[in-house]
Amino acid sequence: MVDDWRTDRIGSALRGENPTVLRRLDAGFAAIGDVQFLPGYSVLLVDDTGVERLSDLRKEKRLAFLADMDQLGEAVERASRRTDAAFRRINLEILGNTDGFLHAHIWPRYDWEPPDLVHMPVWLYPHTKWTAPQHILGPQHTPLREAIAEELDRLRSAA
Repeated sequence: MVDDWRTDRIGSALRGENPTVLRRLDAGFAAIGDVQFLPGYSVLLVDDTGVERLSDLRKEKRLAFLADMDQLGEAVERASRRTDAAFRRINLEILGNTDGFLHAHIWPRYDWEPPDLVHMPVWLYPHTKWTAPQHILGPQHTPLREAIAEELDRLRSAA
């Protein structure tokens, strides 16, 4: 099945089969989000299929995961600022209510967002935004993928 990676995001990343992965980081994988209604949305996936929550990690690995989250957040911020003058900020979230594996959401936020949503959680966006064909990750997002990956490389080489 073509989308098997969607049912095993971490395992497929470990096997090099997850097409959303941008870079391997210290404690996980930087991946671009499946939907791009907020351009640059990315996800940090932990690199262990048995980890469900941050507290499952040893302290050293936990700190590495949080450092990876910071690094991906900064890379998305830099890429978003470079590609859209209306970039406002980054929202970082570790939720875990739906998917039973540790991951962090990196959401860029923009001044062009609807006034009733710009200051609200992303999860309040209508379902149509999450499923609209133009927002589903595809070849049209290649320049954005490349921009985030380049920023990750710059940050990692500067460290």
